Amino acid sequence: MWEYTGFDPIALQLGPLAIRWYGLMYLTGFVGGWLLMRYRARQPGSPISVQQADDVLFYIALGVILGGRIGYMLFYGWGQIAEDPLSLLKIWQGGMSFHGGFIGVMVGVWLFGRKTGIGFWPVIDVTAPAVTIGLGAGRIGNFINGELWGRTTDVSWAFIVNGEPRHPTQLYEALLEGVVLFLLLWLYSARPRPVMAVSAMFLVGYGTARMIVEFFRLPDAHIGYLAFGWFTMGMLLTVPMILAGFLLFWLAYNRPGPAADATP
Repeated sequence: MWEYTGFDPIALQLGPLAIRWYGLMYLTGFVGGWLLMRYRARQPGSPISVQQADDVLFYIALGVILGGRIGYMLFYGWGQIAEDPLSLLKIWQGGMSFHGGFIGVMVGVWLFGRKTGIGFWPVIDVTAPAVTIGLGAGRIGNFINGELWGRTTDVSWAFIVNGEPRHPTQLYEALLEGVVLFLLLWLYSARPRPVMAVSAMFLVGYGTARMIVEFFRLPDAHIGYLAFGWFTMGMLLTVPMILAGFLLFWLAYNRPGPAADATP
């Protein structure tokens, strides 16, 4: 087992300016995703240009930050909003939700697709593999911050936190939602696919990975288990994603007429 001694959350101090590891992880996700989208935008048949990839990043960044914060407060922080409505805007205090950020990204991509006339699905199909960079980096940030630990366990790779051995569920998610999901989507989208198919693979892949890890994670202390002594809020929010993914797969491969191909 490993002893978790903690990390200094501040990576670099420049006078009054503190650069935090968690912020660097977000920056890593945005830059990595941006480079990935620019690479795909250069490929023949891409629905977006390299310049448009730059614009998409702006919409995605807004969606992640605003959606992630608002989603966290709505899904997990109702009591805090009731006590202090302005807490909804206090991003610097921490608290971000993947599901809220996911909704924010979809809204941002929809606005971009509408503005450019490209449409929602061609853009989100290009975006999906790039999102995994941010997912993996964000979970590394959770590990550095010493948050979102899993249940107690006796496995040999457990981390001892406050005297108790626990599953490093942040690292599980970094592996499954970051590395594994990236490879799955990158290889799947390397060949032309029907529109919506890559997005469907993302939903099913992410949902499956998240459901697996939820069995090892601890629920938020102020919410606890919703039912059965094991069903969590994360599971409740993830089940619709998996179902939506299978629906998109069916629509992608069963729509009448010639299916438009996603970015090769």
